[in-house]
Amino acid sequence: MVLRDQAFSSATVGRVGEAGNIKRSSAKRWVDGIGGAKVLLLAPGFNKTTPRNRVVKKIYLIRHGQTYFNVRGIVQGSGVDAPLNDVGQQQARQFHAAYHGVPFDRVHISTLMRTQQSIQPFLDAGLPHEKHRALDEISWGHREGTRITPEEDIEYHGLLRAWQRGETHLALRGGESPEEVAARQRPFIDEVLRGRPEEENVLVCMHGRAMRVLLCQLLNYPLSRMDHFEHRNLCLYKVHYTGSMFSIRNYMDTGHLG
Repeated sequence: MVLRDQAFSSATVGRVGEAGNIKRSSAKRWVDGIGGAKVLLLAPGFNKTTPRNRVVKKIYLIRHGQTYFNVRGIVQGSGVDAPLNDVGQQQARQFHAAYHGVPFDRVHISTLMRTQQSIQPFLDAGLPHEKHRALDEISWGHREGTRITPEEDIEYHGLLRAWQRGETHLALRGGESPEEVAARQRPFIDEVLRGRPEEENVLVCMHGRAMRVLLCQLLNYPLSRMDHFEHRNLCLYKVHYTGSMFSIRNYMDTGHLG
C-alpha cells in the first residue's frame, strides 16, 4: 500500500507491504500524488535532511486491545472506561512478545484503563510510563455508552461525511470535534514527540479516532483526510522523527497478532 498524498509539506512517505513493513527500494523517486502533488518515496533509513550524527526518534504508536464494548458495538469514546476482554488481553501479550526487545525509554498512555492494560506487560517489567489526557479518545457526547442503532448510524455517518468535506469543527451533541482533539494533542506533540531528545524509542498507546487525528498532525495532513489512517485493535504505526519531519515506517501493522 502506498500513502500517495503526503505532500502537504516536506513530510515523507514509504511503501508498505501486506504486514505493514516498508519494502526496500534501491533509490528514491517521485510519484504523482492526489491533485497532481509530487510525493517522495524513500528507501528505509534514507533521509537526506537527517545529519549523520542525528539520532532518529522511533515512535511506536498503537491502538488499545479489544474490549467487550468493541465486540458489542457500544460507543466508548472518552466517557466509558471499559477494560480489555480476554481477546484484548491476549493481544497485549502478543504485542509484548513481539516488541519486548525494543529498548523503550518510556511509555505514554491515555487516562483510560484500556490503554494501560494494553501495555501492562511492559510496566510489569519496570518500564516508566506517563498518562496524558491529550491521548484520550474523542468524546462522542450523547452517544457514549449506547449501542449503535440504525438512527444513530445515520447520524454518525453523516458526521463522518461532513468531516471528510472539511467541516472538522462539527461534533455530536455534548462531544468533541476533531479540531478540539487536535488542539489538546499539540502540547503533547511539541513536548514529548518533538522534544525530549533523550527518549529515542517511545511507545504510545491511545485510541482509534484520536490516533487518526494525531497522525494527521504529525504528517501534515488536513483533518479531513484522517480516515486514510485505518486502525484495528492493537495495530501498530511505527513513525520516525528526524528532528525536522515525521515519516511512517509501519502502517497499521498487525503482524505481531499472528
